[in-house]
Amino acid sequence: MRKALLPAIVIITASLLLIRLFYLQIIDDSFKLKSENNAIKIKYDYPERGYVYDRYGKLLIANQPSYDIMVIPKDVKEKEMNIQEFCSLLDISEEFFHEKMKKARVYSPMLPSVFLPQLNKVEYAAFQEKIRKFSGFYIQKRSLRDYQVDYGSNVFGFITQVNENIVKKNPYYVGGDLIGKQGVEESYETYLRGQKGVKYILKDKFNREIGSYKEGKYDTISKQGDDITLTIDGELQKYGEELMVNKWGGIVAIEPKTGEILALVSAPSYNPALLVGRKRSKNYTLLHNDSIAKPLYDRGLLAEYPPGSPFKILTALVALQEGVIDENTTFVCHHGFSYARGRFMKCHCHGGPMQLHNGIYESCNTYFGNVYIKTINKYNNHSYAVDVWSNHLKSFGLGDFMGYDLPIGKRGKIPTSKTYKKIYPGWNWDGKTIVSNAIGQGEVLMTPIQLANLMATVANRGYYYTPHIVKKIKGEILDKKFRTKHVTTINRKYFEPVISGMFDVYNKGTAFGLGVAGIDICGKTGTAENYLKVNGKRVKLQDHSIFVAFAPKDNPKIAIAVFVENGYWGKRWAGPITTLMIEKYLRRKITRVDFEKRMLEGSLKDQYSKLYPKKHQDSISLINAKIKDSLTKVKKRNDSVSGIKPKNEMKKDSTKKQ
Repeated sequence: MRKALLPAIVIITASLLLIRLFYLQIIDDSFKLKSENNAIKIKYDYPERGYVYDRYGKLLIANQPSYDIMVIPKDVKEKEMNIQEFCSLLDISEEFFHEKMKKARVYSPMLPSVFLPQLNKVEYAAFQEKIRKFSGFYIQKRSLRDYQVDYGSNVFGFITQVNENIVKKNPYYVGGDLIGKQGVEESYETYLRGQKGVKYILKDKFNREIGSYKEGKYDTISKQGDDITLTIDGELQKYGEELMVNKWGGIVAIEPKTGEILALVSAPSYNPALLVGRKRSKNYTLLHNDSIAKPLYDRGLLAEYPPGSPFKILTALVALQEGVIDENTTFVCHHGFSYARGRFMKCHCHGGPMQLHNGIYESCNTYFGNVYIKTINKYNNHSYAVDVWSNHLKSFGLGDFMGYDLPIGKRGKIPTSKTYKKIYPGWNWDGKTIVSNAIGQGEVLMTPIQLANLMATVANRGYYYTPHIVKKIKGEILDKKFRTKHVTTINRKYFEPVISGMFDVYNKGTAFGLGVAGIDICGKTGTAENYLKVNGKRVKLQDHSIFVAFAPKDNPKIAIAVFVENGYWGKRWAGPITTLMIEKYLRRKITRVDFEKRMLEGSLKDQYSKLYPKKHQDSISLINAKIKDSLTKVKKRNDSVSGIKPKNEMKKDSTKKQ
């Protein structure tokens, strides 16, 4: 048996090797292609990225031609080339030249890498005339974004070169390729990028191209990127960003019946054109390093704030569902609520008997503090009670990622029994202990998009669709998850009395005087306490201004949340901005010109300057000042050269609603 085993192993091993060799050399000759790379040049044909439109067909993002200078280090003859002339043509230093060559060799002496990216047509034309002098260098044509608008940077995102990690993880990309980052560009990269074509060119011993390898057997054709229509109302988005100039915060507007995001504003913002062209990296660094204003930080999706008084809407709905109150349940307010020894919650309502209706429109802390305590103390097991309360809130999409089609977000925070077991170990806590939750303080945190979705849910009387930013992709059906109705745990009948109270917020409550004639708006003012650690101490800062609303009251078409950091109280800044955004969307014009003038000209710069060192003040303005001239020069240069028109000129001019 042993004598037969060894010959058998040898025969089997030899057979397997022969089979493998036959497959590699006869059946699959793709490896032969790779082995011949010294005689083969790979050319990529990069398609245009898909165009991006707003919900009414207005062109937001087109494309412009761009040219990368590529280098294959092994083919560069530095001793023979005129480096000084080369650098002069491209307006670079010799130090820069040697640094880039060193990086290219480290990456690979055999493979092409980007030497200088994103040349415009003028720069390309000048270099193309003399490229024959510089062996090892060639031009790779690509397509860069051409922004038709100066707003929406947080929505769009940007495109940038892939790094080594991406190349390793995704075989589609090679060094120098462009990829979408942040916003729609990242979320819908596979649709927008299209499919690049590949051509294999045979070279002779003098490195001259002599024809297609194997008659184009391995060549592929590029495929144009898919056009995308966003849910964004371009005009509303622009208006929102204008209203938020010199203010920090976020605006999120949603169409309740569909979950479509109408506006997603983050302030401060920046012109998306800053991240296009040769100065992209420098501009990005300036924006990134601005750790105070944080223009790259999308406050609408990432900022977690105490929701303040708008949370009282949820306090009321949960209490109604749990049966601890009805519309007529009354609590007397003495301009505050003494809920424990030495504990007093101030209130700014008119005082006196408070029921659900006037409790909402006067935003009575006493009323909602009592309501919350009754909700938590309904059950003898307070841990169980908190979880019941928490589960109701989570049915509104709170306390977790919402599942929208943008690549970033935060969960917010809805506390559970586990939260308080950690905070109060071994303590028999009850509703009074955590009563701050009743008015949106305590351990509750929400993002502006969660607040806007809350309003959409209330407007719908108990259901919502997952918010989303893309309305249509050419040739594709909208993802099922954006067409799925999410129903809350609150009975539909309990929404009407709450909505009635919200309607009177405008008529005779905390937002009196903010209304627009002929538009029935339901809203809720909010003021959230704001703290910051300074030198290790918790310091109270100016309160945040919050406002949430939907309109019209019946058959609502827009739900909105506005958050202005350090904006004092809800009615001062967030309220007027909310009113203006609603009127702008519903009527396409503004009658409250008093609000408009005050919001457009108003500024909180002085408030922010108190918070930070002087060297950081007006940081975003400083950045814009540095790059304004360069953007102007680029525009003038592009205007002097004939550009490429959009694929469909009619689409670009279309403003008709779909």
